[in-house]
Amino acid sequence: MDLGLNDKSVLVLASSKGLGKATARQFAAEGARVFLASRSKEALDKAAEEIREGTGNPNVAYGVCDITNDESIKQLVTDAKAAHGPIDVLINNAGGPPAGTFDDVDDDNWQDAFELNLLSFVRAIREVLPDMRKQGSGHILNFASSSIKQPIDNLILSNTFRAGITGLSKSLSQELASDNILINTIGPGRIGTDRVDHLDSVKAEKLDRPLAAIRQEAESQIPIGRYGEPEEFAKIAVFLCSEANTYVTGQSLLVDGGMVKAL
Repeated sequence: MDLGLNDKSVLVLASSKGLGKATARQFAAEGARVFLASRSKEALDKAAEEIREGTGNPNVAYGVCDITNDESIKQLVTDAKAAHGPIDVLINNAGGPPAGTFDDVDDDNWQDAFELNLLSFVRAIREVLPDMRKQGSGHILNFASSSIKQPIDNLILSNTFRAGITGLSKSLSQELASDNILINTIGPGRIGTDRVDHLDSVKAEKLDRPLAAIRQEAESQIPIGRYGEPEEFAKIAVFLCSEANTYVTGQSLLVDGGMVKAL
């Protein structure tokens, strides 16, 4: 199937590693012009080179960006457009906030998580919308978590703001449909990334149990019986933002191996 992504301009936030990097690589493999973003120039330079070599696509550039800063996001979109033209696809992604229960977090934690995991998405969308509206098309995909369907213990900050992402996406799907701009939310389950490894380590330390036992227990709750690979998640993300998807908008999809049992 031709996904119609050749030469499309794609901006992927938080893409120097993990799910963002895997998704950027998949877009590059489809021939898209990909622009990466992260706080670390060193990590971005390494990721961009790996993606170019791995896909044979030279059209992979990057910009250093603090997505909690409005001016930094504005500059990022300006740089991405200068490199590859108006944005056809925006992938909103951000690292997860600290683990903890309600009693563990203070006002600063709440504010930081809001700016990182929700307001950054709002700001990035605001910057790409004028060009998408002008060209009469666009895809926006917001990365969230399986917690959009079932809250995760000890992740009060993530549970709160990931839910906000789904409300944002559903609302915008109604507002943007007349401009042929599709927006969806995708929630990873237990995908083998540094973030999941970190959360497993936090749980192991809190319960004073071996890390291997924590992972084995988690895998036992997944019908497919294992953690997912970043590439498996990336393929679904790319499909949703491709020309193969012309009618799915305002939806929240989990990529979790059947782990979440909510309807």
